[in-house]
Amino acid sequence: MKNSKKTNQDNSDGKQNDLEQNKSNAENEFLTTNQGVKINDNNNSLKSGERGPSLLEDFILREKITHFDHERIPERIVHARGSGAHGYFELYNSMEKYTKAGFLNDKSIKTPVFVRFSTVAGSRGSTDLARDVRGFAVKFYTQEGIFDLVGNNMPVFFIQDAMKFPDLIHAVKAEPHNEIPQAASAHDTFWDFISLMPESMHMIMWVMSDRAIPRSLRMMEGFGVHTFRFINEKNESHFVKFHWKPKLGTHGVAWDEAQKISGKNSDFHKQDLWEAIEAGNFPEWELGVQIIPESDEHKFDFDLLDPTKLVPEELVPVTIVGKMVLNKNPDNFFAETEQVAFHPGHIVPGIDFSNDPLLQGRLFSYTDTQLSRLGSPNFHEIPINRAIAPMHNNQRDGHMRQEIAKGKVSYHPNSLGGGCPFQAKMDQGGFVSFNERVDAHKVRERSKSFSDHFSQAALFYNSQTPIEQDHIASALSFELGKVETVSIRERMLGLLNQVNTDLASKVAKNLGIPVPKNIERPINHGVGADDEGNQEPSKVKPNVGSSDALSMLKNPTISNTIATRQIAFLCTDGVSADSIKVMKTALQNVGAKAVIIAPHLGTIVSAEGTEIPVDQTYKIAASVLFDGVFIPSGKGIANLSKIKEVKEFLNDSYHHCKFIAAEAEGVQVLKNNSDIKSKDPGVLTSENGADKLLATSFIKALGRHRFWEREKSL
Repeated sequence: MKNSKKTNQDNSDGKQNDLEQNKSNAENEFLTTNQGVKINDNNNSLKSGERGPSLLEDFILREKITHFDHERIPERIVHARGSGAHGYFELYNSMEKYTKAGFLNDKSIKTPVFVRFSTVAGSRGSTDLARDVRGFAVKFYTQEGIFDLVGNNMPVFFIQDAMKFPDLIHAVKAEPHNEIPQAASAHDTFWDFISLMPESMHMIMWVMSDRAIPRSLRMMEGFGVHTFRFINEKNESHFVKFHWKPKLGTHGVAWDEAQKISGKNSDFHKQDLWEAIEAGNFPEWELGVQIIPESDEHKFDFDLLDPTKLVPEELVPVTIVGKMVLNKNPDNFFAETEQVAFHPGHIVPGIDFSNDPLLQGRLFSYTDTQLSRLGSPNFHEIPINRAIAPMHNNQRDGHMRQEIAKGKVSYHPNSLGGGCPFQAKMDQGGFVSFNERVDAHKVRERSKSFSDHFSQAALFYNSQTPIEQDHIASALSFELGKVETVSIRERMLGLLNQVNTDLASKVAKNLGIPVPKNIERPINHGVGADDEGNQEPSKVKPNVGSSDALSMLKNPTISNTIATRQIAFLCTDGVSADSIKVMKTALQNVGAKAVIIAPHLGTIVSAEGTEIPVDQTYKIAASVLFDGVFIPSGKGIANLSKIKEVKEFLNDSYHHCKFIAAEAEGVQVLKNNSDIKSKDPGVLTSENGADKLLATSFIKALGRHRFWEREKSL
């Protein structure tokens, strides 16, 4: 024991010496480019004015992002794990008042689309159920060319400037010395970065909420994240935010449930999407837009160009303009889902960029990434990436060129080719960038209007129900509990305290440390920062104190449909066929699916003497893969109490707040389970078999998705 204590002391002394040596070395070390040029500002890209466009001459940004884009081959650096599907978009009402984009003007056109959903941080082999942002990228094959709406399932982002993107991803990825942990943000480097970047606090609220663990890809919202522009035929500009609203509603799962799903089926989301489309249950989203006149650019208490901010729907309602239907699975995963190349710079006439500094950096990064990942400037010729609009230009060569262009002319202007191809005038559909005036000094700064990092984080938290707020506190407690460095936890508590004091107190109690009395000022390079980059926190009083649209449980547009939901029927020999039939028929009539689970595959014999096909066994099935549970009646049902997997199935369902229904003999199975009280809310019972009223009540309850209130009593 003495030797063990001495070894621990030696290790501690060694670490302290290493820290002191590193600190001594760091005093003489400065950030440099790969050519050894010292970097004065590693937090802001070079812009024309503090709110102006990013400049191509920014060699520091280009070097940093180029190296980042080429770090991993051939897997995507981010969004590596994805699922895709084909479909179409159709317009409800013409948007010609705001945009000249043809696919948003002509209601008779069905625009083909390909959509790729993805997790961000993990590798291709990681789980679908990681706590993470989900990519939501839509490729529109319009008659005027490709339009890529490259978004996420959250409307904001961690950072304000593309200069910080490599740092963000380096921090959240598995730590470089041991490649641990995979597809998880619960580790020191991520929270070290976040604790020093207060602009991330709004996004942290989203990622720590249930939005980060969706029930299904078919049940999550999508957002364009950035502010774009609509340009109409009169060359008038309106700012626009894009939204995707799922027809099936927006739903999440419990964190414990997500971890168990990962163990049972790490392809849960991918399989769910594939099987739904194969079964003809085509996922649908409605496209909504928030349109802001050019004259209203500065009317809000936040900056429209700041990607860490959203526009509350109470200030600018979302106008629904059309719908997207996914009706075909890929024929080949690699050729389509893996090789599809999205780019926020793929726009068509009528859509243009804003000076969002994160968007500006992405316009460079995506092309560079595709060149590395797909190995050629001709990635646009891969079938999944080809435009349906005719393509004419003077590009001929390059690795893996597929197009065979005839003739001797490959330059412009020319006379030998009759001048072809010609430049298109604006009235001929030629793309013309919006004529925005830019007159400013070259600077590496951020606008003062970007300096508020807490008001919208507070808005999001205040908009949640108490149950959702508890989930956020639990998520933060789990994540920060994995952080080994105490000073990082303390810095995060200081930032959380500026979002909500009750939230900070809950997390602090779970971490066993107090909320710091003196908040350490985090590094925040921007207007008002001192020479060391420190800045006093800036917080404004938002125009909106709470927004129901930000809560999955309060959202007024939430759908109560249970279409495509999976309901587990716990059965064995001697089950009542009539009981199964009544509930199964009722569920099928509203689009839900009944799954018969029994001790063995093949068939079981009902109490009436008929054979019932079995879908899954108790050795395979798990409650986390289902949305609700039904125990039918029947003289043999009492035997379920003897099957240990049934007890585990019911306990998990109960603890994950799912609705449970049982009738007649099935009620006794619940009573035999000490964890479940048959009279508990969310547990529906009937002493009668084949009870149609129970079926009606069960379906209505399932429309709520979960009985989250049960968590209070657990």
